[in-house]
Amino acid sequence: MPVSKKEISECPIDAMLSVIDGRWKGTILWRLSERPMRTSDLLRSIPGISERMLIRHLKDLVSDGILIRQREKGTHPRVIYSISEYGMTMLPVLEHICSWGRKHIQVRKRVG
Repeated sequence: MPVSKKEISECPIDAMLSVIDGRWKGTILWRLSERPMRTSDLLRSIPGISERMLIRHLKDLVSDGILIRQREKGTHPRVIYSISEYGMTMLPVLEHICSWGRKHIQVRKRVG
């Protein structure tokens, strides 16, 4: 029986994938690994993502403790997103996923 998004699977791979599932979460984490960014900067840096989808994924990642949402006060308040200390523990895993993905892209080019 499938596990709902709100339940935590006993399978560690499913638990990890539930955090980064979705078309854009990996890209969002990759962009934020470079530096903290405002929502508008993230939106511009990810071609094809809608503002609605970006905000939805950012909320999910904040709620999972992967990102920190910081609201800066001032004349023009702005929100900055950064990877949390806990989220930083995912970066080596994401680097391995990227490495495998690069190899997979090459294999697909040769095959098809």
